[in-house]
Amino acid sequence: MRIFVSGGCKNGKSFYAQRLAKSAAGRGGQPAFMYYVATMRPVDSEDDERIKRHRDERDGWGFTTIEQPVRIEEILEKCDKRGCFLLDSLTALLAEEMFPPEGSPDELAADRVIAGLTQVLEAIGNIVVVSDYIYGDAMFFDPLTESYRRSLAKIDRAAAKLCDVVLEISYAGVIVHKGGDMFNSGIYDLRDI
Repeated sequence: MRIFVSGGCKNGKSFYAQRLAKSAAGRGGQPAFMYYVATMRPVDSEDDERIKRHRDERDGWGFTTIEQPVRIEEILEKCDKRGCFLLDSLTALLAEEMFPPEGSPDELAADRVIAGLTQVLEAIGNIVVVSDYIYGDAMFFDPLTESYRRSLAKIDRAAAKLCDVVLEISYAGVIVHKGGDMFNSGIYDLRDI
């Protein structure tokens, strides 16, 4: 099953997605290989702390970490596609593609991310994809930030279309937007998984 998980920043999406991936691993006779696809390159101590927290949360769960901050399709060459994957996150993946360490911002990065993500989602049958819902507020930002937000929204729409299940983590609950017949339906408490 391909599951897309979205919601506000720092609200437990990653931990919930880890639990979903762990639950999905090994179902249907598939091998229980679990891969955590990390897309963020840390740039400061806050990023380092977030990465440490995520690593600590999944310690002992059996995930093999694949660092892939750009060209997401390259993970297909690094793993057993029959495994269960957790891709965390599209938000960081776009930031890495759009704002390379050297060079100017690439406002066309969204199309490249969508192409790579499409390859991944078409090749892998068991994956949980995480993204931050950062484009729904009414604030006005500078043009480059707006371009990033529009690009992430475009990527998230493509991911939602390609995935079997679309979930939103909101106020410690789970809202099922797509695939309720596959995942159940309605709003669930985070403790249900």
